[in-house]
Amino acid sequence: MSKADQFRSQAAQRILVKDGPYGTQIQAAGLAAEDYGAGMDLAADQKGNNDLVNLTQPQVIRAICDRYIAAGAVLLATNTFNANRISQADYGAEHLVREINVAAARIIREAVDAASAQDGVARFVAGAMGPTNKTLSLSPNVEDPGYREVTFDEVKEVYREQAAALMEGGSDFILIETVFDTLNCKAAVMAVKELERDLGREVPVMISLTLTDLSGRNLSGHTVEAFWYAVRHAKPLAISLNCSFGADQLRPHVQVLSQIADTLLMAYPNAGLPNDLGEYDEAPETTAGLVRLWAQNHQVNVLGGCCGSTPDHIAAMARAVEGLAPRPVPTLAPDMRLAGLEPFILAA
Repeated sequence: MSKADQFRSQAAQRILVKDGPYGTQIQAAGLAAEDYGAGMDLAADQKGNNDLVNLTQPQVIRAICDRYIAAGAVLLATNTFNANRISQADYGAEHLVREINVAAARIIREAVDAASAQDGVARFVAGAMGPTNKTLSLSPNVEDPGYREVTFDEVKEVYREQAAALMEGGSDFILIETVFDTLNCKAAVMAVKELERDLGREVPVMISLTLTDLSGRNLSGHTVEAFWYAVRHAKPLAISLNCSFGADQLRPHVQVLSQIADTLLMAYPNAGLPNDLGEYDEAPETTAGLVRLWAQNHQVNVLGGCCGSTPDHIAAMARAVEGLAPRPVPTLAPDMRLAGLEPFILAA
C-alpha cells in the first residue's frame, strides 16, 4: 500500500490531526541572532531565517516536532515555508536551499519513524512549500500592470528544486500551502508533476488555500469554489484551507469546500485573530471547541493549527475530535466545472 493509500485508509477511520506552526515555536526557543546562521559563513544577518535553523540548530526543530507528536499529530509538516531560492535570496542563502530542505525532511522523518516504532501509530511527513514572496498574477508596479518580477517557468523551477530536495529527505507528500496566488500554485503543481515523471513514481500533493478577506477570496481574486475547480486536475490527496483567520471566521468557507471537494479536506486555521500587538490570544480549548463543530458536522478529515497555534492547541484539538466520524468524501456528478474568478458549472 502506498503512503497516499495508507493516509486515505487512516482518514476513513478517524479525523487525523496535523501539527502546528514552527516559526513561533522557534522564537519561543530563545535563539540568539548568531544561533540562526551558526557555522554557515553568510554575510547577511540570519536572525529570523527559521528555515536555516534546520541546518544550524536541528535539535530545536526535532524538539518542536516531538512536542507536536506528543500532542497527537500524525501529519507532520517540514519547517520549510521559506526554503526556496526566491525567499532565501533575502538572506543571501539561496545556495543552501537543497541542504535546508533535505535536512528539514530528515529531521521530521526520523522523529516520525521513532515515534511510530514505539507505539505503532501510522504517521506521515508532508514536505511544506510556501507561496514565496513573489506573485505571478499581479504586478508590483501600479504604473505597469503587465510587469512581473518573475516568470511562470522561473517559479516552477524554484518549486521543482525544493520539492525534489524534500522528497530526497524522506517526505511522503508535498504540501503546497498558504496559496495566495492561484497561478503560483499552478507552477508548484506543474513542478511536482514534472518531478513525478523524472522519479518514475507518484509524488502525492496536498494543496492549501489562504483567504485574504472575509468575502472568501485569495489575493488573486478566486473564490474558494473557483480555486478548487482551478486545481482539481492535480488530483490532490487533500485540499485545504489554512491561515487566513481563526476557526470562527473560516467556518463558512470550510462548509463550502466540504460540499464540493471529492477528496480529503484539511483545515488548519489560526488561533483566532491577532490583537493590537499582533499576538494571538485564543485559548487552546476555544480553538478546539470551534473546530469540533466542523467535525460534528462531518466537514473535515484533517485538522491542525496555523499562526498562533501551539502544541497545547493541537492537543486540545486532538481531544476534541477523538471518536468523531470523519467527513465522507462525496461522489459528484460528472459535470464540467470551470473557473475564472468565479466558478462555472456546465451540466452534463
